[in-house]
Amino acid sequence: MLRPRSGRGGRGVRGERRGTPADLLVVGLGNPGAEYARTRHNVGSEVVELLAARHGGRLRRSKERALVDEVRVDGRRVALAVPLTFMNESGSAVAPLARRYGVGAEALVVVHDELDLPVGSVKVKAGGGLAGHNGLRSVKAHLHTTDFLRVRIGIGKPPTQDRGVDHVLSRFSKHDRAEIDVAVERAADAVEVIATEGADAAMNRVNPGA
Repeated sequence: MLRPRSGRGGRGVRGERRGTPADLLVVGLGNPGAEYARTRHNVGSEVVELLAARHGGRLRRSKERALVDEVRVDGRRVALAVPLTFMNESGSAVAPLARRYGVGAEALVVVHDELDLPVGSVKVKAGGGLAGHNGLRSVKAHLHTTDFLRVRIGIGKPPTQDRGVDHVLSRFSKHDRAEIDVAVERAADAVEVIATEGADAAMNRVNPGA
């Protein structure tokens, strides 16, 4: 059973932080800049921004090329981060963040968009494949492991395979945006369950058919 826990190490991640490690590091993937805000590729960053707002956090620029803060979720120390790198370079921010907060892969949650899920669906996943996601591919390349948790938010498939880039960089229709707004709330709920009750509890509560 995979549960977030304090501790240094974890395969592929070496903790270098002095002091008590965070209980959980939550990273919301996206692209930086106003032109990418609220696009399909940026739903992960929206979740982390919502979590910061819920728990009185204020995301600030850090030397790890990310916006970061620490909050308390039912007594658990949760580090929140939104990389300021472009999506395909996400790992270059995530690896130093993992070192800063002293977490291994078992205490890392990556929140991201997912083409293979219907618009507005949310699913918690532990490890596994990358489904062609460039952000996850970069995280794996820098951490040398895929054993981190993911909170996946469905953005639907492009009309044709060759329009994948345009699709992930596009904004949602009014109808789909309403569904995504609900999904962002549900994904934030899922992260809170991971932090307080563990990954299995989150999967049982969030995943379809669980």
